[in-house]
Amino acid sequence: MKHVSVPLISALLLSACTVGPDFEAPRRPPVTSYIAKVDAGPPSDQRLIIGEEVAADWWTALHSTALNEVISQALAGNQTIASARARVAEAQEEVNAAEGALLPQLSFGATAGEQKYGKDLFGPADISIPPFSYYGLGPSVNFPLDLFGGQRRTVEEKQAYVDYQRYELAAAYQSLIASVTAEALALAAARAQIHILDVIVDSDQRNIDLVQASIVAGVGTQVQLQTALSQLASDRTGLPDLVQDEAVARHALADSIGDVPAEWIPPDFTLTDFGLPSAIPIGVPSDLVHNRPDIEAAEAQLHLASAAIGVATANLYPQIDLTGTLTQQALTPGALFLGVSNAWSVAASLTQPIFDGGRLSAERRATVDNYQATLATYRQTILTAFGEVADALQALSNDATLLQDEIAASDTAARSLDLARRSYQAGNSGILDVIDAQRSYSEAQLGLARATARRLADTARLYLVLGGSPIATTTNPTQAELQDEQSATLPNEQLSDAVVGERNTLRD
Repeated sequence: MKHVSVPLISALLLSACTVGPDFEAPRRPPVTSYIAKVDAGPPSDQRLIIGEEVAADWWTALHSTALNEVISQALAGNQTIASARARVAEAQEEVNAAEGALLPQLSFGATAGEQKYGKDLFGPADISIPPFSYYGLGPSVNFPLDLFGGQRRTVEEKQAYVDYQRYELAAAYQSLIASVTAEALALAAARAQIHILDVIVDSDQRNIDLVQASIVAGVGTQVQLQTALSQLASDRTGLPDLVQDEAVARHALADSIGDVPAEWIPPDFTLTDFGLPSAIPIGVPSDLVHNRPDIEAAEAQLHLASAAIGVATANLYPQIDLTGTLTQQALTPGALFLGVSNAWSVAASLTQPIFDGGRLSAERRATVDNYQATLATYRQTILTAFGEVADALQALSNDATLLQDEIAASDTAARSLDLARRSYQAGNSGILDVIDAQRSYSEAQLGLARATARRLADTARLYLVLGGSPIATTTNPTQAELQDEQSATLPNEQLSDAVVGERNTLRD
């Protein structure tokens, strides 16, 4: 028997195969531009550098030391990041467990019991066995042969899930950096507008003083005074909303760094603390799929769906297990280690599904359908990414034009207000002219602050949607692993054909 079983087992191991489609990387999308006319770049104070990759610490291009410090705090203390890192570790341990299942499983067991057989067990024979004690101990080994690769596909599936969680961690870092940058800019914009409104309120008070002085001189009227007072009250109504915006941004920043608003005070961000980069690298459009973690995560999900097809396919084939035990059996503990107590067994088991109501076939078809759905989601993720970059590039160009217009409008409104006040003091115009000029100046100042903050925010957004990642600047080993090039990434367009081929093989 031994001479037959060893060659048989060896032949089975050598003939083992892995069923299901093999995941392969496809061609990169042949994209040469994000949108028409954008490659010429935004206005002359900024230029786009095609072919140069976005730096890992892209936020430093905004030239804000305070922002750099807050981002460092957020990277160290954010709880969402801590959760994502733990998910990566969890997924890796699941891979270790799946790989361990490929190896022989050795265990050691011991039993002790009291037994009493019933008299009727022996039929007509009048035999009665008194109660007795029994003992046993020894090792046992179980080895699933995995001839059709179901367990190996499970390992592949688990590894794809690790890749997914790693890219989700990278995406969480990106989201955190984007959130901190956006909230810092929102805080600076709110404070700038609050300062502008304070100046406007002071100007309104100056208008009131002018009217009161003209009333004393006998040329002003109470109607003019009420108009000036109304303008002051109207301008003050804008302050509560801006104060609320400033508070929301402060609280969001505290949450991002892993602290409570009562225990953490943000830096005094102002718009002048930030600077626009003169040159923005935008890489090569065809490389976008490898720069964005959301696309890489969708790709890892596709790999996972492909491996699941292999697992479901292997379930249709025979499952073979080898089991061996070596046991010491005795009726007394002292006799356990005597030669007469030796016992052993070797067994091979085979399970082949015959009739399951179509369950296994349906489960496999479900995995194929899931793969097709995941493939569509992956493709849509790519389309969405290119759309976001196109939107950001167009917004940056529009922001530059808007900012120039707001600067011109603010300068013009300031001159008009000065002339209106001089004319009113000289008696050549009424207070309504001053108030109208004041209103235009107020709107221009607020518009300039909003346009400045908007251009800064859209610049940061462009870096983000291009795939800028903070991973390379961190020292955590798990994060460093995210820099490694993954061997199996994008889905092969011919993978569906492989799936169909596997289905036809099963039918045959």
